Amino acid sequence: MFSESAIKELDEIRARYPTSRAALLPALYVAQRESGWLSPDAMEYVAQVLNMPKAVVRGVASFYAMYKCRPMGRHLIQLCTNVSCMILGAERLVDFLKNKYGLEEGGTTSDGMFSLVIMECIGGCDVAPSMLVDSDYYGNLSEERIVEILERYK
Repeated sequence: MFSESAIKELDEIRARYPTSRAALLPALYVAQRESGWLSPDAMEYVAQVLNMPKAVVRGVASFYAMYKCRPMGRHLIQLCTNVSCMILGAERLVDFLKNKYGLEEGGTTSDGMFSLVIMECIGGCDVAPSMLVDSDYYGNLSEERIVEILERYK
């Protein structure tokens, strides 16, 4: 399930932090990076590596929005709809993504390429509207710019 490099990274994380609880968030990040989401098997493995109850791992994973507990598309689009982005057209961009790519909030395109998550704020008010694609940040969005950006990920 996990690559050798991920297993090594999890061991390094476990050794770096003074307690298992302190190591949990970075360990979940590594687990999620492996397959794009945290499957029950991945969470169980993290619990085993950190020697902590599975329920604690599952509880933390399901609490934070940054962890995905269900399969996601190959690339995750996180579009901000907070005040600055909303005023500058983010809701229109959500409609565009729905119509152009068949993406519903929390959904995935039929080809499994993209998933869409609406975010409250990604800290890009100065270049609103803004979004993340995976960990890449984009601002000053328009419909045309979104098409151009998403083509890079295909």
